[in-house]
Amino acid sequence: MAKFVKNIDDFFVFCKSNEVEFVDLRFTDLKGIWHHLTYKMTAVDKDILEKGFPFDGSSIEAWQPINKSDMILKADIESAFIDPFTADSTIIVFCDVYDIYKDALYEKCPRSIAKKALLHLEKSGIGDDAYFGPENEFFVFDDVKIIDGINESYYKVDSDEGCWSDNKNIDGGNIGHRPRTKGGYFPVQPTDSMVDLRAEMMQVLEQVGLDVILGHHEVSQGQGEIGIKFANLVEAADNVQKYKYVIKMVAHLNGKTATFIPKPLYGDNGSGMHTHQSIWKNGKNLFYKKGEYGNLSEVAKQYLAGVFKHARAVAAFTNASTNSYKRLIPGFEAPCILTYSSQNRSASCRIPYGSGEAATRIELRFPDSTACPYLAFAAMLLAGLDGIKNKFEAAPPMDEDLFELSLDEIRERNIPQMPHTLRGALEALIRDNDFLKPVMTKEFIDTYQAHKFETQVWPMEARPTPFEFLSTYSC
Repeated sequence: MAKFVKNIDDFFVFCKSNEVEFVDLRFTDLKGIWHHLTYKMTAVDKDILEKGFPFDGSSIEAWQPINKSDMILKADIESAFIDPFTADSTIIVFCDVYDIYKDALYEKCPRSIAKKALLHLEKSGIGDDAYFGPENEFFVFDDVKIIDGINESYYKVDSDEGCWSDNKNIDGGNIGHRPRTKGGYFPVQPTDSMVDLRAEMMQVLEQVGLDVILGHHEVSQGQGEIGIKFANLVEAADNVQKYKYVIKMVAHLNGKTATFIPKPLYGDNGSGMHTHQSIWKNGKNLFYKKGEYGNLSEVAKQYLAGVFKHARAVAAFTNASTNSYKRLIPGFEAPCILTYSSQNRSASCRIPYGSGEAATRIELRFPDSTACPYLAFAAMLLAGLDGIKNKFEAAPPMDEDLFELSLDEIRERNIPQMPHTLRGALEALIRDNDFLKPVMTKEFIDTYQAHKFETQVWPMEARPTPFEFLSTYSC
């Protein structure tokens, strides 16, 4: 990731050269949602950048009580970049949240937790850096309508790319070229209608400092993906926040709406956040051993065994919405079987093909973008480190097409799976969280799972759905 600013003095030089009028402070909540607070440039000096910016922590969900609401935003100067979307020149700065009552980084600040996870890796002696390469898929729609009432429940997304638009009246005529269900992988124009939109997204992503590699239409109708370069754990999570901001804003400014919800379309593929990972020490990739299966070292397999052992609890962070589990079902390229395989996309962990020493890594394919990236990456790292510390053994790889297995076959062969619901993941987190405690406090873990129950699980379970009316109304 390109850095525009190196230190506080450089920050002011950069702001002056870009005629910055506003400083926009960004921080992330438990859900992974970005919040911001904007200062006039004339009100920002070296002293406040060093000491921090005060704000009300009680107004953020599941954070501070109102009687202990004063908190501080500590600006990470090296993260600064110019906002490409504001009318007036504005510089965005990532911030960590500081707890004035404990005189420490806030235990519920996801970015601070990610930093502590990297520090824990160093202190463990296992490695000195962890690289993460997320692949965030997304949908672009032309329109979205939502009703959530006491006597009605309704959503409708629309796209000219959708097969349901075959008989639609469209200004300029209905062209008839559409990807069709599960038919969107790599078609050219005019079937791929988002070429120019993705190109604009890729250009803006580079403007904000990301190293863009490629972009393409994904399998589903209205679905896309843009690939960016990997980074260390904290920078990779920062990149996800920038990526989601740019994708949503470019779509918005083009009269469309982008979403990272995993499963917006019934019967078509969903969106994931496949996450590539490796641990390094003294410039050496600890996951590499030439000649082994997929060139994976014993350390890499122990890491994987740790992730798989704790996967049901890790899912509470990597698949953090009730909608996540509508994607993790057989038949839609969403791996839910906990095994690994070289080049096999039906396994929950793929070992990418042709990896030399520098590129050898694992690719966990079950996460999605409803995850808070800081928490998801930290949870996977902590589970993996627990596997290395305790020398867990991974089960042998499975190279067959796992999507072809029936549920009975999976059960008969005792193959472990991801949880089937967010409730299942959260209940696993309640039972299995010791591996997180070197970095995540008990208060944070308790707050996180309670908040997810209150805002996701119980509201969803309490609501009747149209399908329930179809299947039970006449009973």
